[in-house]
Amino acid sequence: MQFALSHEQTMIVDTVRAFVENELYPHEDIVERTDAIPPELVQSIQAKAIEVGLYAANMPAELGGGGLDNFTVALLERELGRASYGLQMLVARPSNILRACQGAQIEEYLLPTIRGDRHDCLAMTEPNAGSDVRGMQTRATRDGSGRSDDSADYLINGTKHFISHADMSAFVVLFAATGVEDTSHGPKKKITGFLVDLDSPGLTVRRGPACVSHRGYHQCELFFTDCRVPAYKRLGEEGKGFDLMGEWLGATRLTVAATSVGRGQRVMEMATQWAATRKQFGQAIGKFQGTGFKLADMATELAAAELLTLQAAWKCDQGTMTDSDAAMAKLFASEALARVTDNALQIFGGMGLMNQLPIERFWRDARVERIWDGTSEIQRHIISRAMLRVHGG
Repeated sequence: MQFALSHEQTMIVDTVRAFVENELYPHEDIVERTDAIPPELVQSIQAKAIEVGLYAANMPAELGGGGLDNFTVALLERELGRASYGLQMLVARPSNILRACQGAQIEEYLLPTIRGDRHDCLAMTEPNAGSDVRGMQTRATRDGSGRSDDSADYLINGTKHFISHADMSAFVVLFAATGVEDTSHGPKKKITGFLVDLDSPGLTVRRGPACVSHRGYHQCELFFTDCRVPAYKRLGEEGKGFDLMGEWLGATRLTVAATSVGRGQRVMEMATQWAATRKQFGQAIGKFQGTGFKLADMATELAAAELLTLQAAWKCDQGTMTDSDAAMAKLFASEALARVTDNALQIFGGMGLMNQLPIERFWRDARVERIWDGTSEIQRHIISRAMLRVHGG
């Protein structure tokens, strides 16, 4: 494995860091105070991201995207992760699962999303089915209406929640149950993917409860009542949605890992500067062992998290990344971020809890990283299951 950056990669890192500092940092306070991003600011940031070539950087160049490999995307995500989540997500990286689009779906969904004309969100989680994806109750059933089964529309009924960014999206990549299959472990639901416009009749989008993490980046609830979806908007084969998720969505865990590293680095830099300049008992507090050791732990954990993340991304480019590789990166980086932000708050003392400084925001924001895109417990399950499988367990 060679992690030395090429000249091009170094330029990309520098470009993204400058964009984040100049175009995103200045607006963090207003987003934090209002829990909203003004529409004109949304348009401005997206336009500037497109202008400098950062928009849809994870998509193939032949489709109009940036064409970056997974390793370089991880570097980009690390730098974007330093900024407020609501702002950095405006520099869109469309879901990789859209690369499964075929036929008319390419012109209607994939290409407009890469250009920035449309925005996507992903809907798997339900009130009674979070990590248990096959436990979902949202169903898609065929409505023949005189047509053959293959061309019949689907009627979708059910509820999704914790759907990030749905309030700023044009369509949702939806997963719903379309039947049951017998397996060696008993009956399991067949899952199928769909592309559903958010203004479709029978679909209601509602802002969900306010979250303490990532103000300006909202989670929503989706209610489907006989929502009709044409057969051509099915994503992939019927009943193969679980395989589709496994094929395309593993990279989302690398995104969480990389953004956790970037945010952790920003927090560590702020804590280090504070420890070097804040004086108590006649000297900088960083010279006290209790503070200095916290800084050392921060640096060590973030270095380890970064190496795990870049290793997984490198393996992804080689076609050798396993579920455990992505799980380890996501698990360690998100938990390292939690420890880094907590230690930083301790170093800042009482001021760390005041909203005059962003430390309390980083502390709050860090909490969700151990939950979404697979909880820490799910990541540990993935890792341990792979270990036991080698021995027939």
